[in-house]
Amino acid sequence: MNNELMTAIQSCYAEADKIENSNIYNDTKMKLREMVQFDFLQFLAYLCFSDGADMRSELAFIKNYLGYDFDIARLNTFKYQRTAYSGFLTNPPRSLSFFAQSDIRSMTTYSKTSKAFQLVHTFQLLGETFIACNNISSPIEIGHLTNYISMMEQYLRKLGFTGSHAQAGIHFNSNSANSLSSTPASAGRITQNVNDGNSNSSSSEQAMDVDVLLEELNALTGLESVKQDIQNLVNIIRVQKLREARGMKQPSISLHMVFSGNPGTGKTTVARLLANIYKGLGVLPSGHLVEVDRSKLVVGYVGQTATKTAQVIDEALGGVLFIDEAYTLSANKGENDFGQEAIDTLLKAMEDHRDDLIVIVAGYPDLMEDFLNSNPGLRSRFNKYIFFADYTPEELIEILKSMCQKQEYKMTEEAITFALDYFTKRVHEHSESFANAREVRNFMEKAIAHQASRIVTFGDDVTDDVLITFEQSDFEAAVQ
Repeated sequence: MNNELMTAIQSCYAEADKIENSNIYNDTKMKLREMVQFDFLQFLAYLCFSDGADMRSELAFIKNYLGYDFDIARLNTFKYQRTAYSGFLTNPPRSLSFFAQSDIRSMTTYSKTSKAFQLVHTFQLLGETFIACNNISSPIEIGHLTNYISMMEQYLRKLGFTGSHAQAGIHFNSNSANSLSSTPASAGRITQNVNDGNSNSSSSEQAMDVDVLLEELNALTGLESVKQDIQNLVNIIRVQKLREARGMKQPSISLHMVFSGNPGTGKTTVARLLANIYKGLGVLPSGHLVEVDRSKLVVGYVGQTATKTAQVIDEALGGVLFIDEAYTLSANKGENDFGQEAIDTLLKAMEDHRDDLIVIVAGYPDLMEDFLNSNPGLRSRFNKYIFFADYTPEELIEILKSMCQKQEYKMTEEAITFALDYFTKRVHEHSESFANAREVRNFMEKAIAHQASRIVTFGDDVTDDVLITFEQSDFEAAVQ
């Protein structure tokens, strides 16, 4: 039995008793701790039957941790009645609303002090441990877990909560159901040395790094489907580590990826974060990123491309090799093109260095499909695809505001309106030259140049406010 999980559950029950004794709880049909227990059961029922495995392990898990003694038929009926309706994934568990009300009343809506986030964290830990309890775990189960936790966190954010359950830093001490410290409860279950509730300091530091990196990822503008895909992947790895620590059989999973999308959609930024996430999860020893394109791999002489590609691969060992515009390696197949030599060298290295090299190839969606179809070995090596959609005009404005904030600039309302109109036009034109976030960066650099030329003649009369403010004329000049 997982002591950490059992203590987390008991801590939530104890908190439910406290809330019930206040005037927040108004349900006369059941105690709040029973509601928490029932919500946990619905959650596990939602995760069930996704891997086609023998259900005895799951039924024993439910009995041991929640006290419900089901057979398969009864659990199947319960699942259909309680989780099959269309609103299940949009309505948070009822118990969470009472935990949230308690936090709001006591003004503890920050994740490090929030009992609601403590409850969400327990759902996450419960789901991960449940999925790992048998010899099979499926991407469907992981997806269900990710979607449900995401739904609960979104609900709390709408209520004004800040942070996330991963950032909460909750640690359940098996000696005290109400003990909290700064060590994440996820510590010791996402690294190579996984324990049942006891973790060493190094694993705690790694777990915290992953949580911080995920927060950094989630803070990026847009990219909602990308964030979901990465969180899904993290959940898969965490469950695999749990199973590995308990001696369970598990299929090997390929972590090589294809990032498809137009320029400026954040592919390199996400690749850098993902490399460090892999390190924090114990997947890679280093987690550094080596970014290259065709010019760093291919040489116009026989035999030299393989040597140059091998040197780049050696540099990337222990981390991630990120190949931008990878389709250019297979675009030309003339006698004097050595792109195929680079591909052959890369494929061999991916086989020889399964444990210390992850390759991410990136480029335009259609051209990346051509690249993968150019060699049977490529399609089989890259089985994870993440699509980076173009930014909306509103998201581009958020990126512009973020850039201004980081560089201590601000914009007048007229300037913001002009920029929104301009980016709306650019998005709708959908020209090949449009570069998403890069376009915003170039736009701002030109605006800075014009603003400097505009105010340089002011002399000593320049105020701080003038120095940091973009006028509409600065943005007009940036698009000319």
